[in-house]
Amino acid sequence: MADFSAHDVKELRERTGAGMMDSKKALVETGGDMEAAVDWLRTKGLAAAAKKSSRTAAEGLVGVAVEGTRGAVVEVNSETDFVAKNERFQEFVRNVTAIALAGEGDIEALGQASYPGGGSVGDKLTENIATIGENQSLRRVARLDVDHGIVVPYVHNAAASGLGKIGVLVALESEAPADKLEQLGKQLAMHVAAAAPLALTGDGLDPATVERERAIAREKAAESGKPAEIVEKMVEGALAKYRKDNALLSQLFVIDNKTKCEDVVAQAAKAAGAPIALKGYVRFQLGEGIEKKANDFVAEVAAAVKPQEEPVE
Repeated sequence: MADFSAHDVKELRERTGAGMMDSKKALVETGGDMEAAVDWLRTKGLAAAAKKSSRTAAEGLVGVAVEGTRGAVVEVNSETDFVAKNERFQEFVRNVTAIALAGEGDIEALGQASYPGGGSVGDKLTENIATIGENQSLRRVARLDVDHGIVVPYVHNAAASGLGKIGVLVALESEAPADKLEQLGKQLAMHVAAAAPLALTGDGLDPATVERERAIAREKAAESGKPAEIVEKMVEGALAKYRKDNALLSQLFVIDNKTKCEDVVAQAAKAAGAPIALKGYVRFQLGEGIEKKANDFVAEVAAAVKPQEEPVE
């Protein structure tokens, strides 16, 4: 029998929207492999495409900061949301994000960087763990720079200034007025937060992810019973749609849901009277890709208060 639990069935249902019996069958068919089960359901047309962001389960904060033509975004995780509301923790994330502005986007180097007041960032993190009494981790960092232009930050679900659940940076290279770039950058950053593109262009998508989509598309197309040449056209059509839907420049702008983002940039450039290039973006969503074990707190409390049985004489 496949090795999986009722919790696995529940998680698969939440990730795919499939029914309980279909989710259970998928896990049986794939030997309990969660990712393979997602693909199995999608192949059978029983689930929509699932993104890693649907597995968000960690707590903590994402911090963003900009200075001139550069910006940084950092994720620091904690065990509970209570810590994310702690002023000491928030100050730490804010300071670390500011320190990251002078770095190169390397997480190990950031941990070794000097922290205000003495010691390193890693030393301060260890001190916070001991003081707050909950495990914390410096998870990831990214930097964006432009030679001429602006890097625009955006925080969704902000817990405090520059801190929240989703942090976005958008880099625009241009000689256009700063206020025009700021307006465009803010709108694009909001789009990135909402649409979660996987790459700037279709060619920039992860090859392994594209091949996975190709395999799924081919298996689904093959079930149609149509000739091989038609199946291949169906596969290529599905991949073209996947690239369009997941590349920032070809996505439909969330504000009007009809104009491609690349056209939004072109229109802004025309209005500003200067070329504008969207050089890159970064999107950190708190805890994306991290699996968090489900804790039965009621059971834990019940076990803790359960009277001990008297020893048998």
